[in-house]
Amino acid sequence: MVIASQLEPTYARTVYPCFDEPAMKATFNIRIVHDPSYVALSNMPAIDVSEMKDENGSLWAVTTFNTSLKMSTYLTAFVICDFDYVTRTERGNKIRIWARKEAVKNGYVDYALNIAGPVFSFLEDLLNVSYPLPKTDLVALPDFGAGAMENWGLMTFQESSLMFLPSDKFTSRKAMIAIIVSHELGHQACEMLRHFFFLFQWFGNLVTMNWWNDLWLNEGLASYFEYLGATFVEPKISLDKIFYDRVVQPVLREDNEIGVRSLSESEDKIKGSFSLMSLFDSITYNKGASITWMLSGFLTQKLFIRALTLYLKEFSFSNANQDDLWTHVQMVIDAQDEVQLPASVKQIMDSWTCQNGFPVLTLNLTTGTISQEQFLNKKNENSTNSYNNTWIIPISWMRSGSSQPLMWLDKSSKVFPEMQVSESEYDWILLNVNLGGYYRVNYDQLNLKRLTRLLENDPKAIPAVSRFQLIDDVFALTQFGYVQIETALELTKYLAREDELFVWNVVLLNLVPENLESTLKNYEVYPLLKKYLLKRMLPIYHYYAGFIRQNVDALEDDYFAQVYLEKLFATACWLGLQDCLNLSSELYAKWMDNPEYKIPFLIRRTVCCYGVAVGSDKEWNFAWEMYNHTDSTKEDKDILLSAMSCAKESWLLYRYLQYGLSDTLFSSNCTSVIILYVVTKDIGHRIAWEFVTENWPLLSERYGKELLHDVLKVMGRYVNTDVQIQELQVFYNATLEEDERVATTLLLEFTKFENMERRELLIKVASWLQKNVDD
Repeated sequence: MVIASQLEPTYARTVYPCFDEPAMKATFNIRIVHDPSYVALSNMPAIDVSEMKDENGSLWAVTTFNTSLKMSTYLTAFVICDFDYVTRTERGNKIRIWARKEAVKNGYVDYALNIAGPVFSFLEDLLNVSYPLPKTDLVALPDFGAGAMENWGLMTFQESSLMFLPSDKFTSRKAMIAIIVSHELGHQACEMLRHFFFLFQWFGNLVTMNWWNDLWLNEGLASYFEYLGATFVEPKISLDKIFYDRVVQPVLREDNEIGVRSLSESEDKIKGSFSLMSLFDSITYNKGASITWMLSGFLTQKLFIRALTLYLKEFSFSNANQDDLWTHVQMVIDAQDEVQLPASVKQIMDSWTCQNGFPVLTLNLTTGTISQEQFLNKKNENSTNSYNNTWIIPISWMRSGSSQPLMWLDKSSKVFPEMQVSESEYDWILLNVNLGGYYRVNYDQLNLKRLTRLLENDPKAIPAVSRFQLIDDVFALTQFGYVQIETALELTKYLAREDELFVWNVVLLNLVPENLESTLKNYEVYPLLKKYLLKRMLPIYHYYAGFIRQNVDALEDDYFAQVYLEKLFATACWLGLQDCLNLSSELYAKWMDNPEYKIPFLIRRTVCCYGVAVGSDKEWNFAWEMYNHTDSTKEDKDILLSAMSCAKESWLLYRYLQYGLSDTLFSSNCTSVIILYVVTKDIGHRIAWEFVTENWPLLSERYGKELLHDVLKVMGRYVNTDVQIQELQVFYNATLEEDERVATTLLLEFTKFENMERRELLIKVASWLQKNVDD
């Protein structure tokens, strides 16, 4: 048994009577009565453990804790467990990490213990605010919905966020743990910067937002600091790349819908229309961190940290809102004369936090004009709306390879004479260098031609983050109707010289999206794409295949290889690269000969899939046998469930689906997973469709509507022709209740529209590839 609390945002009121609002802070005296064989933990150190008997004569332990510091109700916490711990003391602060006994014994929490202390000290020194508690407990919970929570003095984590297996050599796990630990520590000092694991116990806990509408002050600031803290303890991680890849790019893809809220909404609006839980989203965390990154960039980190220190000291043990932060930043700006701003800090920052969405800048090199508009989907009729938002935008830029002084765009358009270029094709401009700002850039054809040529001759002339950004921006602009797909494709010509996996990943994300797989096979695009892409992938593929064959441990510090090598290899195998298929067969055969052998974890999913695909029933049966092995981990089981759907012989897929129906072989939640895996494969789509329709009565009786909704949703994504859509519609009409029919019909209508768009797009891609495939 284990009991653990999670009281953010408004669950404290379900534990004890209180005014459960972040601005109402108090001190807390906590006492817990529990089974004597368990230990009780809370925010503060225990000061007394005594015994008592209940009316039945049973013995109980009573743990009494020291009075807490002044804090918000949502930060009170308790855990009752029979865990063990490891401990160290950092600057008088006792740090303990608790976990299941065998996990502690096996050393799984040692890494987290080793970084927690240094991150604490780093934050104390950086923010010049000392940590006010005598102890900090971090608890690894086997099951925890929140991921991690920064309760003051008693932080709780999902096991996977805190445990690093000594046998696991790879940095990506370490990086994730360092990021999460830093985030939560960050909160410890300031209820405003909640997410920096330890880092952010300053933001959020010490200084708390007045109310939930400014939650981003906790989470966004903590999310920003978590990356600083993580690169402090793991200096091999490249901060700007990982920040752009994990924080900025994902939220730019979400923050462009009309309905998306702004970072800081008014209290009334949230009280009226939001569930508080919906505030814990990527806008709060990732956009909050991106805006903080931008602010730190144009202020300089030195001034930004100086302002934060003042702010933390002024509001310790109390509450603040975003204007309080801007006031303290303004005070620091006014006291120096190196950094000049075009407007007050509040005016600049309100344009980013109080408006939804973000701008796209359009640059005309002939005139040196930059204009801004809100980035919205131009293909949607309703997006030509009345938004005339303008932002006050910092523009970091370089010209022909040399960095230029920061510029500001503070109205809808402006002429920058220094950005007019000469006729020389070696004269080019790059905006938003190293992602100084939260926006996209749309270059004119002249500059794009010059950048394309530059990439083909000397890709390293453009920093890696800017290459990623250039490609990401141009594909997003294509998707939203600002530029033609051909413009984006031109930028991919240089890729044979691209050696950064994280840049390759954004290319593959756009050229080989997951649901395109089954579509592509039916078009002339596939053979052209195969020829065009493989030619460019070979150098980077062979570079990494060499490590896989000879010395995979050499990649243990290559964060991006651990995160993205799988996508590269999966694409190479999907495009039929013989070496990739051979390598998968070799490694899979090695595993069949010796089940103790470990397929390199970086490409395990791909190897298992193509090991089964290239093989026969012998390979499939081996996967089945390994799946049923008692000591397979959850992750291994999922890899094998997926691999068994890769079979190229249809009878194996029929048999697999049939196995899926058996409740003795699988738990019910695997059945839908099996169907979904099969439906996404080239030959599996049809087989899964027949299977579902034939077994519909049994499936719906056994698994109910939820499973079937999942299945139908995915089936809809993989129907490529109007005839198939018709078929699905007939099936829906015959089997679904009326309300479900309406929802699924809407889904199909949308699929129809998507198919039409996709077909038009693929025709354009095919004709471009035809002309360029041999370049």
